[in-house]
Amino acid sequence: MDRNLEALFRPKSIAVIGASEKPGKIGYAVMKNLVEYGYEGKIYPVNIKGVEIEINGKKFKSYRSILDVPDEVDMAVIVVPAKFVPQVVEEAGKKGVKVLPIISSGFGELGEEGKKVERQIVETAHKYGMRILGPNIFGVVYTPAKMNATFGPTDVMPGNLALISQSGALGIALMGWTILEKVGLSAVVSVGNKSDIDDADLLEFFKEDENTKAILIYMEGVKDGRRFMEVAREVSKEKPIIIIKAGRSERGAKAAASHTGSLAGADKIYEAAFKQSGVLRALTIGEAFDWARTLSNLPEPEGENVVILTNGGGIGVMATDAAEEEGLHLYDNLEDLKVFANHMPPFGSYKNPVDLTGMAGAESYEGAVRDALANPNMHSIAVLYCQTAVLDPRDLAKIVIREYNESGRKKPLVVAIVGGIEAKEAIDMLNEEGIPAYPEPERAIKSLAALYRWSRWKAKQRRE
Repeated sequence: MDRNLEALFRPKSIAVIGASEKPGKIGYAVMKNLVEYGYEGKIYPVNIKGVEIEINGKKFKSYRSILDVPDEVDMAVIVVPAKFVPQVVEEAGKKGVKVLPIISSGFGELGEEGKKVERQIVETAHKYGMRILGPNIFGVVYTPAKMNATFGPTDVMPGNLALISQSGALGIALMGWTILEKVGLSAVVSVGNKSDIDDADLLEFFKEDENTKAILIYMEGVKDGRRFMEVAREVSKEKPIIIIKAGRSERGAKAAASHTGSLAGADKIYEAAFKQSGVLRALTIGEAFDWARTLSNLPEPEGENVVILTNGGGIGVMATDAAEEEGLHLYDNLEDLKVFANHMPPFGSYKNPVDLTGMAGAESYEGAVRDALANPNMHSIAVLYCQTAVLDPRDLAKIVIREYNESGRKKPLVVAIVGGIEAKEAIDMLNEEGIPAYPEPERAIKSLAALYRWSRWKAKQRRE
């Protein structure tokens, strides 16, 4: 593993160059996030005035230059204005820093002059064996190391999904959105102008990272398309990659170029390359995170047979339509499905989708979920529920969590609960436990289908 990228995600010490004592400044926010998120390594503020910085009652002595820091520094987060960055990079190199996330903007995104300075700082970094992340970024998070070196939200929920974003503002917004939606993250990386460390470098790191099960990228363009696709293809054989590729239209591509100095390129080329590389392309943020829930939390299916359990004919039919559209196979062996007759009134239907009826209470769902998990011919399960007075959705969530954990989580299981406030609480409970849950049946089915698409692509690679 690249020692510089190791230092980016697991640094033993961090300097914040441009640290500030004033709340509201980015140099203060980065310090505050490092402290509040629980980073356990050494933190060294660097401030040209040498002011004392206080965060939550904890006082930090600041150093006028990184060269004055008495100990080794693995990573230095740079938050000074662009004109000072070349000098700061030179000093960090002399200090022996391994990696530099540069939050400062005012480089390649401004045109040719900025690109020249960008190339210069990368040359300086490489001269000293350093790597640069950015510039023009909001920082980096790695939850297993309790490190939040960003000016984004503090309370990122730990999980198995790595999020890479080329857009700063969108990346910060997505961090906040994952907290609200209970999506657990292993890492958040803002790549900005990608002057040095790019998506391919990060994919190589996450391929080896035991804390990451899936990778989600918001991308406007790549600098070395061939290398990216070669790396993506290798990584996809082990871990799923979901990409939201912006700049699909001609006008969108021009907007991307002015935003991060990125060449968006012809969309059809990206589309074909993604397919070859096993990358799953999502068209919206919602779709990307829906898929990411299944791909970062669930095991691969051992076969094609999907069983839908529901208490409402309507949502069962909607889920069936979605399954058909997505190429999922609904298991139809009535001999096996007959077991569900034990958990429904005589007017229920054990044909798939299995309709437990609106009378289905805790015992019906408990028995049906348990039987579906136990049957080796039922490879994936979708549990659907329309909120009724018979069963509190939160009690259903507890049943699913208990049964799935006791079964050893060996097969994919997704949940959709349609209803009011209690339904939302139940969905959050399930997602916090790493069981993908949604407010609409189609979203649950389409997310399961994304898992199948990736799994089938992998199987095809093995055959070839």
